[in-house]
Amino acid sequence: MTLNRLRIATFLIAACALNPGARAQNDAKTGCPAAQDMKAEQLFGLWTASFTNPPDGLPATATMLLERHAEFSESLAGMISRDLGAAAGSAKIAGHAAKAALAGDLEDGMLLLDESSNGTSITGTWNGEMVAGSCGKAFQGSWKDTSSSAPDNAPDVPFTLRKLP
Repeated sequence: MTLNRLRIATFLIAACALNPGARAQNDAKTGCPAAQDMKAEQLFGLWTASFTNPPDGLPATATMLLERHAEFSESLAGMISRDLGAAAGSAKIAGHAAKAALAGDLEDGMLLLDESSNGTSITGTWNGEMVAGSCGKAFQGSWKDTSSSAPDNAPDVPFTLRKLP
């Protein structure tokens, strides 16, 4: 009878492992939560943003603060700070401010943020994925300039976000 129970238990374990809908709670190699299991609150804190080929006038790095959204507790809010230097106030970055508000969500491992330099219109969008093995401390994706100063065919700008200690 014990051998029979062992066979049944082995069969059930194997059947669960083959279920494509089953997800491990942690990445077996790193011990990190799976990207789909990350919650917005795990992203709260300071981040550094690095851009590859940012538009003229915008710096290659910025600092981002992510916090709990005041109205939607499962969502993100925050601020991005950029050193605009000599470009501040120029026509080519007219739609961007040194500090811009952020709001968005973390959905199935995708970081989706809207940026607003004026508090009214969306001046940039962020779409990124958690870097495998980063335990939610790095995201890569693309930022899109949607400001009034952006050309109609504004390119997607690759970015990397890294959480600061």
